[in-house]
Amino acid sequence: MTEKPTSTVDVHDKISYFRLLAACVYELLLLIALWFISAWIFVVLFGDATQSYKRLLLQISLWLVTGAYFVWCWRKSGQTLAMQTWRIKLVNQAGMPLNTKQAMLRYILASASAFIFGLGFLWALVDKNRLYLHDKILKSHFIHAKKSVK
Repeated sequence: MTEKPTSTVDVHDKISYFRLLAACVYELLLLIALWFISAWIFVVLFGDATQSYKRLLLQISLWLVTGAYFVWCWRKSGQTLAMQTWRIKLVNQAGMPLNTKQAMLRYILASASAFIFGLGFLWALVDKNRLYLHDKILKSHFIHAKKSVK
């Protein structure tokens, strides 16, 4: 069964900087909780991870857990929990949630953006459509999500 596109690219449908920043702060709080739980599980299974190769393995595992969270959310509905709260949705050029390949590539490019001093994220400050550099490359964008009726 195919889904109907939720939007097409609309240059007038820009998400405000405040809303993007608020969603990022909320996302960080959720990620900190996820990292604590993941690190606890790692330490229970493998012991102290402050030295040697275990430290690198812990860092890689946290990056992978974070990636799994984002890829799953972006692919499933186009929204993480923070994005649902702030009614922001990530869609591809056709207005659909990202497929697995797009979501994984977005996570890798966003990680690279963060690694180079956040330059890929700061790109949104100068982009006329407020797109992050990795979204510009992947032709994905944020839209206002409609409030779900229960």
